[in-house]
Order: sequence, then C-alpha cells, then structure tokens
Amino acid sequence: MTPSSDLNGLDNPSFVGEDGSHYCSSPDCAARGPEEGGGTGHGGIKLAYTVTDVPPWYLCILLGIQHFLTAMGGLVAIPLILSKELCLQHDLLTQSHLISTIFFVSGICTLLQVLFGVRLPIIQGGTFAFLTPTLAMLSLPSWKCPAWTQNATLVNASSPEFIEVWQTRMREVQGAIIVASCFQIVIGFSGLIGFLMRFIGPLTIAPTITLVALPLFESAGNEAGQHWGIAFMTIFFIVLFSQYLKDVPVLLPSYQKGKKCHFSPVYLFQIFPVLLGLSLSWLLCYVLTVTNVLPVDPTAYGHLARTDTRGDVLSQAPWFRLPYPGQWGMPTVSLAGIFGILAGVISSMLESVGDYYACARLSRAPPPPKHAISRGIGVEGIGCLLAGAWGTGNGTTSYSENVGALGITKVGSRMVIIAGACTMLLSGIFGKVGAMLASIPSPVIGGMFLVMFGVITAVGVSNLQYTDMNSSRNIFIFGFSIFSGLTIPNWASKNSTLLETGIIQLDQVIQVLLTTGMFVGGLLGFILDNTIPGTQEERGLLAWKHSHKGGMESSQLISKVYDLPFGIGTKYCAASWFQYLPACPKRIELKAAGQKSTVKASSERDSEIGAETKI
Repeated sequence: MTPSSDLNGLDNPSFVGEDGSHYCSSPDCAARGPEEGGGTGHGGIKLAYTVTDVPPWYLCILLGIQHFLTAMGGLVAIPLILSKELCLQHDLLTQSHLISTIFFVSGICTLLQVLFGVRLPIIQGGTFAFLTPTLAMLSLPSWKCPAWTQNATLVNASSPEFIEVWQTRMREVQGAIIVASCFQIVIGFSGLIGFLMRFIGPLTIAPTITLVALPLFESAGNEAGQHWGIAFMTIFFIVLFSQYLKDVPVLLPSYQKGKKCHFSPVYLFQIFPVLLGLSLSWLLCYVLTVTNVLPVDPTAYGHLARTDTRGDVLSQAPWFRLPYPGQWGMPTVSLAGIFGILAGVISSMLESVGDYYACARLSRAPPPPKHAISRGIGVEGIGCLLAGAWGTGNGTTSYSENVGALGITKVGSRMVIIAGACTMLLSGIFGKVGAMLASIPSPVIGGMFLVMFGVITAVGVSNLQYTDMNSSRNIFIFGFSIFSGLTIPNWASKNSTLLETGIIQLDQVIQVLLTTGMFVGGLLGFILDNTIPGTQEERGLLAWKHSHKGGMESSQLISKVYDLPFGIGTKYCAASWFQYLPACPKRIELKAAGQKSTVKASSERDSEIGAETKI
C-alpha cells in the first residue's frame, strides 16, 4: 500500500508553484467552482479536472495512453516471471499471448471498477501479491517442470505433449484464482471488509507487503545475472530518470487556443522512467547484437542479452488475437492452491483500500464511504474471477503507480481512466504488442525487476511511519514477522518430507502456506499486534485512521461521485430493500443529498426575490 505522503503530489514540481501553492494551469479551471472541479480540494491540491469532469476527447486519449504506459511495467513483469514455473521460458509466442491476455482482462476490470465499483479514477491490473503463492504452488513436486522443458533444443512449442505440460499448470492456477476470488466477492459485497479493517493495522500490513517482493530476489538475480553489465545499465537509466532528472522539464511542442503552436515543459523523465530506461537498454542491446559484441555461442555468458535469442516471435505472432475465457482449457481446482491464493487475496484487499483513500485525495473527491469501499472490493473480486476464467495466471488489484500519476497530470477525471482501459483492450487484441514486449532481453528484465521489487519492499516498510518505532514492542513484532517470513518458507521448501502427514491434500496445503512468505509474516504480525498489549497510538491505529479520514463533505457531492451510474438505485432498482445492501448507498444519504439540493435551490430563489425587491 503506497503511503499517502508518497502519493499526495506535494513533492511534484509539475504542479507546485514557486510560492509552494498548488495550482491549476487549465484555463477552464478558474471558471469552475469547488463543486464543479475548480478550486482547492483535499490537502490544498488544485486540479484541472476532477472525478466527474470530462476533459476534451484528445486529452482523454493522451492521458489514458499515459496511464496504460505507467502500468505496463507491472503488467508485463508478471507473465514473464510466471513463464519459468509454467515451463514456458522457451516458448516466447505463448508468453506474448499471456501478456496480451493480461492487458485485455485489465482493461475489462478497469472499466468495471470505474463504472460500477468504487467509481474513482483507478487502474486495475495484475498483482504481485498473487505471484508468491502461485510460485509456491507450482514448486510442489507434482508441478515441477520436466527436465526436457528446460532445454531449448528439446522443446517443440507446437507439440501436443508440450502444450499439455504447461496448460495443466495454468489450469490449476486458474482454478485456484477463481475459487479464491469468490471469497473476495463475499467479503466485499457483504460489507465485511469494514469489520476486518478494525483488527488490521500498519504492523500487519507492513510485513505482508514487504514479503510480497523480498522472496522474488532469486528470480530477479537469475534474470539480471545473464549479463550484469546490461542489467546495471538498465538500473542506471531508470534511477537516472526517476531520481536525478525527475525535476528536469523537456520542452515539447503543443497547441492551445490563443497561443497557437508553442513549446511547453513536460516532466517526461518523472512520468516514464521505467519505459525510457527499458527502451534505451533494449536499443543498446540491439546495437551490441548487430555488431556481434555480445557472444553468439548459446553457452557463453551474456548470450541472452542479444535481441535475436528470442527468435522470430514478432513475425510468428498474429496481428489480431481475441483472448477468451477458457482459452487454455477447463480450470482445475486443488485445496492447496486455494489456500495459498487466499493469502494473496487478503494482501491485495488491504492494499486496495489504502489506494482508494489516496486516489480520493488526489482526485479531489470526498473520502470513499463504506458502501463504495465494499463495492470496490467486490468488483475487484469479480475482476479476479474474470482473470482466472481468461487465464492470465494472476488476479487484479488497484495500481498504486497510477494513483501517483494523478498528482503528476493534475487530471483526476474518470473519463481519462476509461480511455486508458480502452487502450488496454486494444493492446490485448493486437497480438504484435505482446510479442514485442515478450522479446525484451533477459538482463534488461532483470534490471527492471531489481528496481521494481526494491520499491515494493520499501512501500511495505513505509507503513511503519504510522507506528511508534521507538517502542520495543513494535520493533519486535515487525522484525520477528519479517525474519520468520523469510526463514520458515526457506526451511519448508528444503524439508518438505518432514511436513508430510500422510494425507496428500493436507500436505499440499501445509506446503503452500508455509512456503508463502507473506502469509507467514502477515499472520504472525496480525496475531502479535492484536495480542501483545499496546496503546492505539503506539500501534499506529490512531494515525492510520486519521490519514484515512476526510473532512465534512456535502452528501450531494458524495452522491455525485460514489453513487451507482445510469440511475441505478434512484430511477431504476429503487426498491425499499435496496438501501440495506452493504454495497449500496443508504436511503439517509440519498435523502440528505436531495435536501441539500432543495435548500440550495431555495436559497437561490430567495436571493433572486431579494434582488427584485431592491430594484
């Protein structure tokens, strides 16, 4: 969960004035009042367009593409990490199909979330929280890849035998995600998420999210180790753009009425550090390949840094390919997989709740009410269900990176995210896009992993800012949870025979749970934080609640932002029992909104009558 201090845009030079104030550069902004998008919102932030505003169509398209590019790093990384455990490391065409599928499903899930979920401008995409339990499940003896699939010369990607090897593993992952997503749907639409949040604080969330990325060090090291020079070059570019050059604007031509053609400063390095870093490293690898600086011998160190080792996947990939549910066959279900993925579901829900509040602050919306949060978590569960049906090998969650992008662009409109979702859908249909991304050299991917996983780890640790870390109680809980979350899974993976009970299904459940670091660390943090005596201030619960608490907002504005679209609940489906559903606005809120509107209209009429009397 990204902390609010990292997401509120206060250190963003692209919209901070010289006097430290936050401003709106849009000429339309001054004309709009606080209720309509202009003026100051939460935390003093001023936006060009707020949640309910609709920017010009060209701006929607450009900013939508930017949101897609911001999320692209995470979306591409997940299928590439899974490919090895799915026995697909030598089948680049199938890898490209997986990338296209996750793009397509992320677009569908984003549309559902923006239109019917929490209704905030927030992108949905694959989650690293599902990766750890998935990798643990696929590391079971029954699912380990046959030795011949590790040898590129023995792999025939079109043979029925090879297709059955990887599709059986994918179907197992799909089944676990589909069943586990039902748990998230129930938790969301039943309103239980609000009850559970009473017992979950920073000392539970910090080890859980930190241990999402820490166990992936081996995967990152293996990829980067194919050529450390290329990997460090990729890291250098990403760090250079994201940290050292983030305050340096680039003058780009633009057009505005009244100004005609002119150059405007754009903070490209701050917006696209990963994309620029990958592109430059990829280009340099191509130059080194053409000049044969990199070794041609497949057994030589650094051969996988060549751009031609990935074969002719770009020419093999079809121009158009429509992903569909069940494209890898009928999903299968095992108890071990379900329990493992449940740990990822819980972690994903906690992360998303924090993202909702951060997104509301940045998009100048009121803090989300309980019914909107419940609906958002429920729709994310539906998204995971769809991801399992389509076969992405992963679930969906809210993307913190895109929440941060709202502060950069100063545009919090839902319509922009809808445009971004449409971009994802189109990219998923165009097969060449996924094929191109699947051909990135291994060391370049490894360099990106080192940066990305490091940031995710730090985001988890940053949740401790709410707690009193001078307290020996808190230091013990966090330190013990993290260390146990690394030690126990490492031991369990090496001594699986000592955990055997004689019941195969139970053995698999124990093995998956004990080899999932975030489950072990998060569970220990949860138990210790709720049983060891400590004040709410010491545990960070007061600061945690305060950071997620907004000021007094008009019921009319809350209704405008968070109520269901197309008149659902007001004009249609307005039965009396509707208000008792946890994911729907209560009748009191709707009445308050109506009364507010009536009072406002009445006061306007009174002022008009007074003006006439004066005349």
